[in-house]
Amino acid sequence: MDRVVFACRHNAGRSQMAEAFFNLMADPALARAISAGTSPGNRVHPEVATAMQEVGIDLSKAKPQLLTTELAAGARVLVTMGCGEECPYLPGVAVEDWTVEDPKGLPLSRVRAIRDDVRSRVAELVQKRGWRRPADH
Repeated sequence: MDRVVFACRHNAGRSQMAEAFFNLMADPALARAISAGTSPGNRVHPEVATAMQEVGIDLSKAKPQLLTTELAAGARVLVTMGCGEECPYLPGVAVEDWTVEDPKGLPLSRVRAIRDDVRSRVAELVQKRGWRRPADH
């Protein structure tokens, strides 16, 4: 099974959204995602939790965690979103850098647009790598 790591600075917005969408879209027998941050916050940003709740995803129990080389070890793909040089270099791991605006403190309308952008990017990644859940019959 492949592992995907979504990383941003605080692990309180973009990467949490990406992890949640990925684990809904990807076949769990093929790939799972985790998320982490280079300077983790205390909790998921409230505006992010609200925007995700609107699409049926509960992030109330999600806890930001520190991105370490050990945590990312064994990952097939590292997706970075704004952590720049703070993100670890992982030999042999494919890195994708997504330019996604930080949703912290933004109005809900803007957070919704970021959420939808993240969902589209995750769907494209899942499709491209062949990790999609089998269609329900």
